[in-house]
Amino acid sequence: MFHPRRTLRALLIPLAAGLALTALPAQPASAASTLTNGGFESDGTGTATPAGWSTYSAAGQNSASFTEAGGHGGSYRLTHWSASAYKVETYQYLSGLTNGNYKLTAWVRSGGGQNSAYLALKNCGGAEQRTDLPVSASGWIRIVVPVSVTGNQCTISINSDAAAGNWLNVDDLTFASGTGGTSIHGADISSLAKSEAKGGTYRTGSGSIGDPVAILGNAGMNYARLKVWVNPADGYNNKARVLATAKRVKAAGMKLLVDFHYSDTWADPGAQSKPAAWSGHSYSQLKTDVYNHTYDVLNALKAQGTTADMVQVGNEINGGMLWSEGSTDNFSQLAGLLNSGYNAVKAVSSSTTVALHLAKGGDLSGTRWWFDNAVANGVRFDAIGLSYYGYWHGTLYDFQTTLDDAAARYAKPVFVAETAYPFRLDSEDSHENIIDTAAELVAGYPATVAGQTRWMNDVASIVEAVPGGRGLGVFYWEATWTAVTGNGWDPTDAASGNGWENQALFGYDDRALSSTAWFSHR
Repeated sequence: MFHPRRTLRALLIPLAAGLALTALPAQPASAASTLTNGGFESDGTGTATPAGWSTYSAAGQNSASFTEAGGHGGSYRLTHWSASAYKVETYQYLSGLTNGNYKLTAWVRSGGGQNSAYLALKNCGGAEQRTDLPVSASGWIRIVVPVSVTGNQCTISINSDAAAGNWLNVDDLTFASGTGGTSIHGADISSLAKSEAKGGTYRTGSGSIGDPVAILGNAGMNYARLKVWVNPADGYNNKARVLATAKRVKAAGMKLLVDFHYSDTWADPGAQSKPAAWSGHSYSQLKTDVYNHTYDVLNALKAQGTTADMVQVGNEINGGMLWSEGSTDNFSQLAGLLNSGYNAVKAVSSSTTVALHLAKGGDLSGTRWWFDNAVANGVRFDAIGLSYYGYWHGTLYDFQTTLDDAAARYAKPVFVAETAYPFRLDSEDSHENIIDTAAELVAGYPATVAGQTRWMNDVASIVEAVPGGRGLGVFYWEATWTAVTGNGWDPTDAASGNGWENQALFGYDDRALSSTAWFSHR
């Protein structure tokens, strides 16, 4: 049957509140040891129980699961949909498996709005593993579910607990040896030192005042990102402050990413201003400046026992850095500056990963253009970091396409250097929030704690699905930047406000939000 790809009202309840479908009927006696009919091509359309699969609904709603035309790879797909609220599971039981690590891969779409919509691997001998379906009403997205099989069997499960009219599509499932997961569950906490100095406090979810680094670490954060400005007007985010915060990061057992802006203030696609101390310097001198500054900060970190694990040479350098000498209009000069930074990082610690960072998370052609030029000009780097904000940088489909392509085209690991999502739209201070209207949100992801949680988990799931294990993980921006008077966006203006407190991971009551659970994503 045909059903429209609806633009659904943005109402989403997190998986944590969803109900697993249990009390399965007896398993078929003739279970296979390999996945059967993973592309749903065997039966044509309208089949409630495709070949190799079983369907279960406690409320007798098996008809909400059916095959129909419009597959990802072939002609047909599996769909869950009903004109009334429904709960249904389409599953396949595998037996006779050799114990070991396996990974389910599937292509999915969803209109969103379900209480829960996920793929699961269960009854495999250990803990059930789930991956939610990201909301993507048009483009197909690949997700994975890894599991350790210890009982020689496993059940592959496609689940919906949905309101009337909610829909999902699943196609081209494969179940094969493999592993999954991401190694970076990080956050930028660059604002923290100034926040605390200005009286900012942070609380646990239950309300107890605590160390925000420990609070985030207890939620599963394992990597902190700290920006470095050269000589900022307010004295924060400079070498001395980064050294102090780095001690806290490492004491908490976390890894450290140092993000060099090569400026006295924000460096991003719209601004890459040279530090005042470097103004008027020749290109040759700027190469030396980059080397010396990078080496100085990183060597000081190493000397105090907090060696950087990863370094960004530049921040969101879409148009280059240290304008105009380091503009992408003269890529050979930009290459020289970037390699000066790379050489300085490796001179301090050869094992530190050097990343290049663009704000092009959903821009396939732009990312290719930039890194093709970087490679052609001999730029050295170890990893690719992309900013991906869904309200600016394209759809989740665009994001996956760009991320996968970068990993394959340059044979480098990739990660999300920045992403975020609002948990509310109103402002706590007098400064207008950057994202403050419902029209700015991503369809299917409301500005609620549940929507923020879902966004982060879905972004992490897409990074996890990068082929070849090249998806490293995600950094949240900016976890600790709450609305503390004096800790505004402009380092030259103590009265400036914060346009981002509705996208922190601490609420307006200073308590850690339940969305910090995303740090425990697989």
